[in-house]
Amino acid sequence: MPTVWDEEIWSCSWCHAATHVGGEWFEVARPPYLPVEMRWERVVADGLPLDVSHAFGIFDRTLCGVRQAGMSPSDYGWLPQRGNACGACREAAGVIDDRWPQAMRGEEARVSVARRL
Repeated sequence: MPTVWDEEIWSCSWCHAATHVGGEWFEVARPPYLPVEMRWERVVADGLPLDVSHAFGIFDRTLCGVRQAGMSPSDYGWLPQRGNACGACREAAGVIDDRWPQAMRGEEARVSVARRL
């Protein structure tokens, strides 16, 4: 039986929208749309070239599909406009961004809904 501390994160493999279910307040949280330059963190991993900046996607992979043991998002945003940004990550970010429905991009489109007891 799940406890109030259990939380699941559902991620859409099409547009990468995340939905958080459960947690301390047992709520459904749907973070709002963020533009490409604010949406992903830069990857940190031993063994990745330092001169290329990859975006941490979902399912423990970069947006371009690299998966490496110990890989995690950093405390820094991934900036696709930088010269050292991975071109394949940049292309994937653009495709993913185009998939996010225009009607779901407003501030009120994705909100937290607390469970009523």
